[in-house]
Amino acid sequence: MAIELDVHGDDTRRRDAQAPLRRALGPYRLLRRLGVGGMAEVYLAVAHGASGFEKKVAIKAPLPYVQEDARLLRLLIEEARIGAQLQHRNLVQVHDLGVADGVYYVRMDFVDGADLRTLMRRGLPGPALGLLIAEELALALDYVHDAVDEAGRPLGLVHRDVSPSNVLLSRHGEVKLSDFGIAKATLLADNTGADTRKGKYAYMSPEQVEGRALTHRSDQFALGITLTEMLLGRRPFEGATPLETMNLIRSARAPALEGLDRDVKAVVSRCLARAPEDRFPSSEALRQALAACRSLRGASISQLREWVRAALQGDLEGVSSSRSATLPITATTAGLLDP
Repeated sequence: MAIELDVHGDDTRRRDAQAPLRRALGPYRLLRRLGVGGMAEVYLAVAHGASGFEKKVAIKAPLPYVQEDARLLRLLIEEARIGAQLQHRNLVQVHDLGVADGVYYVRMDFVDGADLRTLMRRGLPGPALGLLIAEELALALDYVHDAVDEAGRPLGLVHRDVSPSNVLLSRHGEVKLSDFGIAKATLLADNTGADTRKGKYAYMSPEQVEGRALTHRSDQFALGITLTEMLLGRRPFEGATPLETMNLIRSARAPALEGLDRDVKAVVSRCLARAPEDRFPSSEALRQALAACRSLRGASISQLREWVRAALQGDLEGVSSSRSATLPITATTAGLLDP
């Protein structure tokens, strides 16, 4: 089996998630917990400055079992080191890595909205908005894949965990890719290849399932799965078990994409090609293909903003407004096997 399984039990994660809420971490006052994932919890916090200055930020801190595991804690540290070098409107900005009372934490932008996975539970965005979201993500990935360090050397960065739970949409119509906890940067991490098999199994590429080397085209495969889910409400490779899903991905036989228009189907099918060389040559080429599809249907940031706000308020068809207050905001963590 080519997948590295989580060695920590559900009981450990459940116990850590139910631990008393923190009230402060370093110089930050924690207002409330926004969400808990498999490895970390995210808080809405306030940073204080001179003359009564206050700013809302997001603070990501590892769960206790991660804090005690040097290998897992390294993921959080690497995420901060990588994220600090990336500045783009479609990325959640990382501002600081700190430690207080022996606990590491990452200070990030506070995104006032919710993750795509949560929003899709309330209703699908529709073809035009789905293409717009994917286009924004392709723009982010193109920047990430071409990123260089301060000396101008390519970082060789692959996100490796593109999935709806790592896509944040704000009330203002912003689309932001988050969570570089398992990203691979050739200049920032060891090159042993031991980490190539981490990620959410349902969004892995065939080469990721098989433990082979990953490239920027591996992220395209994950984006293709995410786009299909936005458009059809289901993933193109869905088995009854994780193993069956991974076997379907490994074979990457042309999935059934009934319900998609011909031009959109062509883009998705190319993203989901089994051989990386059969996918788009770059994320910019993918973005252009998505833009061409979207231009035929029309979609704008203002429409995306309206969709997000309607979902948050519970106004989408079939959505109960009583649940809207429970939407997690910036609650994205590097859960290794979240579907």
